[in-house]
Amino acid sequence: DPDMPFVPSIPEDQFILVEEGDPTIIPCRTTHPNAQVSLINSLDKVVYALYDSKQGFIGNFPAGSYTCKTMVQGVEFKSDEFLIYILRATSQLPVEIEALKTVYKTGETIVVTCVVFDNEVVNLQWNYPGKVKEKGLIKLDDIKVPSQKLVYTLTIPEASVKDTGDYECTARHATKEVKENKKVVITVHDKGFVHLEPQFSPLEAVNLHEVKNFVVDVQ
Repeated sequence: DPDMPFVPSIPEDQFILVEEGDPTIIPCRTTHPNAQVSLINSLDKVVYALYDSKQGFIGNFPAGSYTCKTMVQGVEFKSDEFLIYILRATSQLPVEIEALKTVYKTGETIVVTCVVFDNEVVNLQWNYPGKVKEKGLIKLDDIKVPSQKLVYTLTIPEASVKDTGDYECTARHATKEVKENKKVVITVHDKGFVHLEPQFSPLEAVNLHEVKNFVVDVQ
């Protein structure tokens, strides 16, 4: 088609996610198999790479925007712009689960975090006693400095005894068949059952060689 030398691309094709170090394809395909096509980066410089009219340009490309150009009967045509994003994704999936504490009283807020290291794109699911009622609030923090980690925080407000149980996070690699899961056991009591009453001040002074007793009443 001389009026449309580039096959129209759908929006999903214009955003290209690539794992660090992996080759990719910039899918500017032509309607003529012998068309001469150039790949141009955001600095308007020609990028040299293998071209296949049925696939596009194939190679290891830095992150950024790219456009393809071709000439038809002396007229220059440009393809849509393609944006490449480089993702950090190791083959391993290091995951840690952390809880501020594992024993709570009714009415307190349960907080559990699941941390995924060295991977920017993962699918993470929580399983916990209140999931059916969608009781939990989930927040994601994407931290890149000093190292890449995804911090998923599960918060259960106004905890009850029914929130006692296993809190489990399962992380799945975005492109590989790798998954990892971690869990922590949380216990919620109806009310507090230990009361401590120290019989001394927050700051105490002791003379050299003096023996000092610290007494705590426990109820």
